[in-house]
Amino acid sequence: MDQLLFQPKINPNSEKRYKLVKITNQKIPKSIEYCFSRFVPERTDDYAWENDKVAFRVYGPTAQKMIENNIPGGTLSSGVDAWLKKVEYPIINKWYKKTTNGTGSYHEDTGEGLDNFHVGISRGVGGIAVKNEGKYYFSKNFTEWKTITTGPLRTSFYLKYEDWDVNGNKVQESRIITLDYGNNFSKFNVSFKGSDTIAAGLTLHEKDGKVTNSKSNGWVSYYQPHGKSEIGTAIIAPRAYLINFETYNTNIKDLSNAYCNLNVINNNIVYYAGFGWKESKQFKNQQEWESYLNSFSKKINNPMTVLLDK
Repeated sequence: MDQLLFQPKINPNSEKRYKLVKITNQKIPKSIEYCFSRFVPERTDDYAWENDKVAFRVYGPTAQKMIENNIPGGTLSSGVDAWLKKVEYPIINKWYKKTTNGTGSYHEDTGEGLDNFHVGISRGVGGIAVKNEGKYYFSKNFTEWKTITTGPLRTSFYLKYEDWDVNGNKVQESRIITLDYGNNFSKFNVSFKGSDTIAAGLTLHEKDGKVTNSKSNGWVSYYQPHGKSEIGTAIIAPRAYLINFETYNTNIKDLSNAYCNLNVINNNIVYYAGFGWKESKQFKNQQEWESYLNSFSKKINNPMTVLLDK
């Protein structure tokens, strides 16, 4: 189904009326595709997405096979990588181009930001797991993808994962991820069979940061030093899906994560995952970051009601 998207400014507990007007014989104004996503075959087979605030990527089947066949340059992970941008305009194509043609690297900050966020086999920013008898189980890389839409206000896409094992039990997973203009959080709409609960996680890296949570507002956050700066990552869950939170610490590299435990309702889970980097000048400190989490939570738990008059 096609959707008409526009972004009004509406105060809480208020009402506004808008009128749709058909315009003919006028040029359609050009707009920047701030909300962009694509499959990236030139960098093995990433799938990357961004808006004016943040950028992310996940890893595909070729990168997995390279690891399994001992070929250098592969990645075996279903964690979500964060690309730390500090400009509003799109950077995905630019950063990949300079890295693949040898004119630069997205691991170096030349004024727009960089990718220096380590994921490994961790959950990164919003990867999922299933806990069984005290152990966390993960999927491998995505196996199928489909871009649904890109544009000035929204990008969304579909990912499918090969059935994976949870202590002898097969589970099925696919997801639609959506990122809207102005948001630091991607929406994860996950189709899941084989478990009544899942856990969405945040990597704890060197465990030198602070895990905080708010049960009333449905979020868990990890705020940490990052290079010469700071970064906050978080999971926010609608009330219907939230169970509780857990911080899992281990000496095994990349397996320490802060988890938000979620109900699977009718084979479906919805949650939001994202980050704020201090260098982007969106948030000055942990207090501003957590204030944003509380505000975002109120919006997703109290959505606008839209009525269409014929």
